[in-house]
Amino acid sequence: MKFDFLRRIYLSDTDAAGVVYFAKGLEICHQAYEESLIWGGISLKQMIQEGKIALPIVHAEIDFLRPLFCGDRIQISLVASLINDSEFAIAYQISPVDHLEQILVKAQTRHICINPQIRQRIDLPAMILKWLRV
Repeated sequence: MKFDFLRRIYLSDTDAAGVVYFAKGLEICHQAYEESLIWGGISLKQMIQEGKIALPIVHAEIDFLRPLFCGDRIQISLVASLINDSEFAIAYQISPVDHLEQILVKAQTRHICINPQIRQRIDLPAMILKWLRV
């Protein structure tokens, strides 16, 4: 699954040095992930309310190749891929909207599917497998 999300860097995304810091970088990537789920017809609100599955992040990494500043317009490109029956990964690249060939940030998250009631790993549901194939 491939998805592109446009966003602006806001003052609240930056630290005292005026640049996006690692936690905000991962938060920006997560926003793109959530938008991709919405685009794929998946309601996180409904998923949480039903309480049958959760998709926690079990691994995250981020590399800043160049700084992101307040006012920058960026594109977050993500590619999600199936790892096994209960796990998927998402690779992110952040680029300036006006220079998409320039990569500013690379990140990756790995998610597992669990039953939140018993905190045990379960197979990914059909809706997530469909989203991964889009």
